[in-house]
Amino acid sequence: MPRTKRCCIERETAKGKYGMVATAHPLATEIGAKILEEGGNAIDAAVAIQFALNVGEPMMTGIGGSGFMMVYHKDSGDIKIFDGHSEAPAGAHPDMFLDENGEVIPFRERSTHATAVGIPGILKAMDAALKEYGSKPLADLIEPAAQACEEGIPLNWVILNSLDDFGYRLGDEARNFFFAEGDKFEEGQLLKKPHLAKTFRILQKEGVDAFYEGEIAEAIVNTLQGLGGFMTMDDLKNYRHTVDEPIRGTYKGYEIASASPPTAGGQSLLYILKLLENFDLASYGPKSWEKYYLFVEIMRLAFSDKIAYIADPKFNDIPLKGLGDERYLAERLKYINFEFRNPDIDFGNPWKYQEGKGRPVIRQPKESERSETTHFTVTDRWGNIAACTSTVEHPFGSGIMVPGYGFLLNNELTDFDAVPGGVNEPEPGKRPVSCKCPTVLFKDGKPVLTLGSPGGPTIIASVFQTIVNIVDFGMDLKDAIEEPRIFSTPGMLLSWEQGIDPLAKGKLESMNFEFGDDPHIIGNVQAIQFNQETGEMYGAADSSREGTAIGIDFLPGVE
Repeated sequence: MPRTKRCCIERETAKGKYGMVATAHPLATEIGAKILEEGGNAIDAAVAIQFALNVGEPMMTGIGGSGFMMVYHKDSGDIKIFDGHSEAPAGAHPDMFLDENGEVIPFRERSTHATAVGIPGILKAMDAALKEYGSKPLADLIEPAAQACEEGIPLNWVILNSLDDFGYRLGDEARNFFFAEGDKFEEGQLLKKPHLAKTFRILQKEGVDAFYEGEIAEAIVNTLQGLGGFMTMDDLKNYRHTVDEPIRGTYKGYEIASASPPTAGGQSLLYILKLLENFDLASYGPKSWEKYYLFVEIMRLAFSDKIAYIADPKFNDIPLKGLGDERYLAERLKYINFEFRNPDIDFGNPWKYQEGKGRPVIRQPKESERSETTHFTVTDRWGNIAACTSTVEHPFGSGIMVPGYGFLLNNELTDFDAVPGGVNEPEPGKRPVSCKCPTVLFKDGKPVLTLGSPGGPTIIASVFQTIVNIVDFGMDLKDAIEEPRIFSTPGMLLSWEQGIDPLAKGKLESMNFEFGDDPHIIGNVQAIQFNQETGEMYGAADSSREGTAIGIDFLPGVE
């Protein structure tokens, strides 16, 4: 049966004057809010939230994964992306996901193998952001999560559903932890994590170097090599995060800053919005077939080009200028006919509009398994913003838990192409393409909205549809998040959420669009809206998980 949302407006929405936190888990939101109340800034709170989510959402994120954290620093006006994306070890090679006969290894097999694990980067990115903009020591920010591990936290329906749906992904260590002696957890049951607490205590004492060069690094390498992987101590030691400029664009009077490659999230978001800008969406209405038609066909255009051209810019020329060129976008608009699903939609040739030449486009096998992750956003009394999308990739990542240390390792290398030859083939030191999309919207130079979502490629769909619901349809933030979403890649099958107008769905079906048999949840948006006139902040969390927003209305000594 498809999973359904569990809406709780009181928990999922909040107003505040001195700060706001919105995450997918109540523990993380509470910890982030406490950091703000104790005088910390948004960057401090974001770091504490990331550790807390490793406790509450281990199937979605953790120190064994990666992430992109966008920081808007109010005083300087700087916007930076602290890129802690996973990187391929030196032993990676273009044919790594092919068997001895040159055939693609089935996804489930290759995504739960030790060779799928990328060098985790989230700790490096968080540490760098904290050193540049934070105000509290790392050890203090780890402490609430460490205590939660030791005291235990109640298991919620989100993790129990994930264990039901994706427990098959767990390796022996993780299976022994989550299914001890065959027992099945119940909602509300208290779960302690002593091994993860030990890991956090090591990081408190020794800093993130312990993860990349010390005791924890040795445990990671020994675990992976014992399971047939090829990560080495040098791979971990040599990992370097990057600090990137955001990709920027506009939409109907708003300035937008979002994450840049190696994530395709920001570029694809702007591409979709620039095409949608040519249409008066408000005249169609939020439930109209015309809206859904435009969303689907424009997503097909965007994802065709994303798959063909976006990859790690350290290894490839990327036609970002060409993809955003007005002449190229005008070419792409010609595929929109409002009559039928256009069978001719495919990638175009943006290289016509800038210098350079890309690699050949290699078609990839279609994968049915959904990736997952988490997004959180926080702002403080000074106007700083931190928005982070972090992940272990597919639910429970590779399923490999480091024995004695209590955290799961990602399977992010499966974001590389399985069939080599294209821009996104595996190579040593390369970062696989991602769709993460932490985003901030500005009006007249001032932030008015920050948001993001998990969901692999559906991240882009969730973010742009929430923006359109606010900008074009005038929805309040919570309604904009909850409005049923639709998603399409270049393939035939559409994903859709329960609540889509049945008449609009029927109209699209008559136009040769094929819907999946059942609706399912798409994304999990966390967002904060800013009223620049009153100074009030409005936070909202998606009801598809146990999302929680907390606003700070009172601070001692602050009027």
